[in-house]
Amino acid sequence: MDDLYRTITKPSIETLFKDRNSKFYGYAFPVKSEEAIKPFLEFLKKKHYGARHFCYAWQLGVESFRYRANDDGEPSNSAGMPIYGQIQSFELTNILVVSVRYFGGTKLGVSGLINAYRSSARLALESSIIEEKTIDIFFQLNFEYDLMSKVMKIIKENSIIIQSQKLELDCEIIISVRKSEAIKMNQIFENIYKVEIRSLEV
Repeated sequence: MDDLYRTITKPSIETLFKDRNSKFYGYAFPVKSEEAIKPFLEFLKKKHYGARHFCYAWQLGVESFRYRANDDGEPSNSAGMPIYGQIQSFELTNILVVSVRYFGGTKLGVSGLINAYRSSARLALESSIIEEKTIDIFFQLNFEYDLMSKVMKIIKENSIIIQSQKLELDCEIIISVRKSEAIKMNQIFENIYKVEIRSLEV
């Protein structure tokens, strides 16, 4: 369905791929912004202070996507893009995949590097717990207290998730609705006299 996406919700275990004495340690991390990426890279650089290369790729977004692939000193397109290719193959987003290389003394060549980084990324993703999530639309409901029972009945009947609520004389509830249900739910609340509903950018 067009309101589903695949991601991971916790970091993968560390994986290891070897080729001619070079070691490639693979990791996958859940990220929701570019700002969240840097701390993971810094963590790995401290953990693997003797490594030569920290190659990675990430993809962010659930409806429109943006990505980056970084070769970190390896020949152009021999590391970052093979890693990104695995992110695409597993159909994942909001994810960072890193492969940390310790040079083993023997050059692998571009084709060897492509295979190694692709394999390292695949191992990291195979060791990850992949989850399917819904794309949700957020709404703000405003109404007077005497409409509380009517509003809550609709919320309960439709298994709507309440994100926050302020229940006073003038009530405010923030709800999240699966994208495929958003138009229908918007119309239901719009048809209740004295209930205001508006969509929120999150």
